[in-house]
Amino acid sequence: MHSNSIFEHTYASYADYIASILGKGKLHAGMIYEEFFRRGLVTANGAAFDNAKLLLDAILSATDFTLPVVVREHTDGTTRKILLRTHDHFEVESVLIPMQAGGTLCVSSQVGCRMGCTFCETGRMGLLRNLTAAEIVSQVFVARHRLQFAVRNVVFMGMGEPFDNYDEVMRAVRILCDPKGLGFGPRHVTISTSGRVDEIRRLTSEGAFAPNLAVSVNAPTDEERNRLMPINRRHNMQQLYEAMRAYCQQTGRQILVAYVLLREQNDTLEHADRLAAYLQGLNIKINLIPYNPQTRDRFAASAPEVIDAFALRLRQYGYRTLLRGTKGQGIMAACGQLGNVKLRAEMRAARATTSEGLNQIA
Repeated sequence: MHSNSIFEHTYASYADYIASILGKGKLHAGMIYEEFFRRGLVTANGAAFDNAKLLLDAILSATDFTLPVVVREHTDGTTRKILLRTHDHFEVESVLIPMQAGGTLCVSSQVGCRMGCTFCETGRMGLLRNLTAAEIVSQVFVARHRLQFAVRNVVFMGMGEPFDNYDEVMRAVRILCDPKGLGFGPRHVTISTSGRVDEIRRLTSEGAFAPNLAVSVNAPTDEERNRLMPINRRHNMQQLYEAMRAYCQQTGRQILVAYVLLREQNDTLEHADRLAAYLQGLNIKINLIPYNPQTRDRFAASAPEVIDAFALRLRQYGYRTLLRGTKGQGIMAACGQLGNVKLRAEMRAARATTSEGLNQIA
């Protein structure tokens, strides 16, 4: 994104933007910032600007209000997936999900992902690059102001492992929660992780500012989780449990535990019993997610009656257990479906061609 973009100026907050204005005009710059983020445009109407045309022109000329381009949009019922193009021609996916109490926007934090979860399309891409705070915030801005989607909740559950890009994600969260900007409360922002224990502890240390936490567990034992989620070989389930317990105790928040049900892999009643035992003592609710088809499937979704039985068993243990409805499956916008494996192949081919050309020149 351009170096004098208003999104780059907001690298931390409203305060960063007005600090970037040299000399006079900080008050007016703040008013422009608030109007742009709250209304999606700058009119500069108001008495403060009546006798400040030159100052206004100077501020506006020093700020790039360009937004990323929406290159494609897909709709499946009421669920919409949009693809934004970055300055270096990557495509970033966001999903707009209407809910009863305002919409949820699922944002990406990386192009691709290096976690390698075996049931996730994004994981098959590998990591192409991290997104900047500006690129993350712009997904929310475009959804709210250009597409007129009433975003109530922002969830970092799109492409990428948010905690693999912790600093940029947290800068984005601060911008999203700036009361003079987009104005989300921390409780309306959720960060999902595959189990980066060190970063869960960092999030816990954020105190009252910490947003909600979701943890993708997906298996009740280390042996099974190692097979599904390579991150478990680095941070085992006991370490993950201790980090989750510290988050619950120190923030007073409830964790959303995500569990993707895979046929004959992690969906038996014995798995439910072990999961219930593992989660004992944590302030959590469980979100059961039916597996969604990939471009090249290794797994199959659990049968509906198996899912219902799994949920019932967890409820019998006293856990609040939700069944996530499948939304956006037809446009590859459902959980685990985001990502463009073809893009990874194209990037590899382009790099190979470039290397071959350089070798010929040499």
